[in-house]
Amino acid sequence: MNNHNTLAFIPYIFHSFGVFMVLAFGGAYFIFQSEYKRKEALGQISAFHAQILNHGPQRTIVGILIGFLVGFKGAYFWENSFPVAGGIMPLLFSADGSVFWGVTGAVLVCAGTILYQKMGRKKSESSSVLVHPYQLMDTILLYCGVFGFIGAILFAKLDDPTGVMVHPFTYNGLSYYGALIFGALTFLVINYRAGIRILTALDIGSPGMMLAYAIGRMGCHISGDGDWGIVHLSRPPSWLSWLPDWAWAYRYPHNVLRQGIFIPGCQGNYCTMLLRPVYPTSLYESLICFLLFGILWAIRRRLLTPGLLFCIYALLNGSERFLMEFIKINPRYTFLGLSLSQAQWIALGWILAGFVGLGTWGRKRTGSVMLYK
Repeated sequence: MNNHNTLAFIPYIFHSFGVFMVLAFGGAYFIFQSEYKRKEALGQISAFHAQILNHGPQRTIVGILIGFLVGFKGAYFWENSFPVAGGIMPLLFSADGSVFWGVTGAVLVCAGTILYQKMGRKKSESSSVLVHPYQLMDTILLYCGVFGFIGAILFAKLDDPTGVMVHPFTYNGLSYYGALIFGALTFLVINYRAGIRILTALDIGSPGMMLAYAIGRMGCHISGDGDWGIVHLSRPPSWLSWLPDWAWAYRYPHNVLRQGIFIPGCQGNYCTMLLRPVYPTSLYESLICFLLFGILWAIRRRLLTPGLLFCIYALLNGSERFLMEFIKINPRYTFLGLSLSQAQWIALGWILAGFVGLGTWGRKRTGSVMLYK
């Protein structure tokens, strides 16, 4: 069995997962912006006037915090200059850092801000500008990224509640549903404040969210971040004999978690592979979700009733994740006689929301599945 994955063998400072995360954000950005422009052209959403604060305390505070974090973590990483076990993420979520350089970074940002404001500019200027909905994407990308990241960390920690009590500052990984729920709520708040109906906003976001998940899951597979399935030792049936070995059962060589056994003759920071092959579930999810994105993208123009596209997205998203969890290694929780993972319980909620929405909004308008004229 060929277990070598050269794409995963990348210097630790250039994580393949990070690269695909950027690609996921970029893909979602393009799709969201495209849908905003299409909806505006159809007259379903419109431009609005907004007060833009050119300078103010909020930006100064954010800048100081960023300066502190860059100095606190960045300088510490640079000074130690060592490969961090499991990648750089555990360092980011640990209490380790350089207080001196953190304070230095904050002071430099503060001094630069004061100097900039004294260069003949007022401390705060505001102006009213006409904003098209697609121009919200920079704000959406920033805030959804931040709050989605918080949700991903929080849900991952909730999956191991006893560990949180003992080691509250350890890195437990990232939860997709945590990122999705927190990011989606942030997205809806931003759209609501811009005067966009919630159901319309949900439709706008559905294809982009599916595409981002597909790209992100490919990053999970290539980096070997632990999002793999249970041990899989059986041989493929004859009708799947055309599949390469790594698509049926994979040992994730050079995985970023450094789990498994040493790869003979390997040199570098990531020289392990799993002892026994497992289901490459992240690969399966990526391919499936690329297909689901194609379906959503193809039908989006045919759905006239607001909310219907999101209902279909919720149904597809929940069904895919619920079924995939049966061959994954996540912990199970027993409730109402069912032993399911955290993701499966949340997936059931998405499936229920999809069915309820289809039953409610799908009947509101006759001929809701038509081409726009």
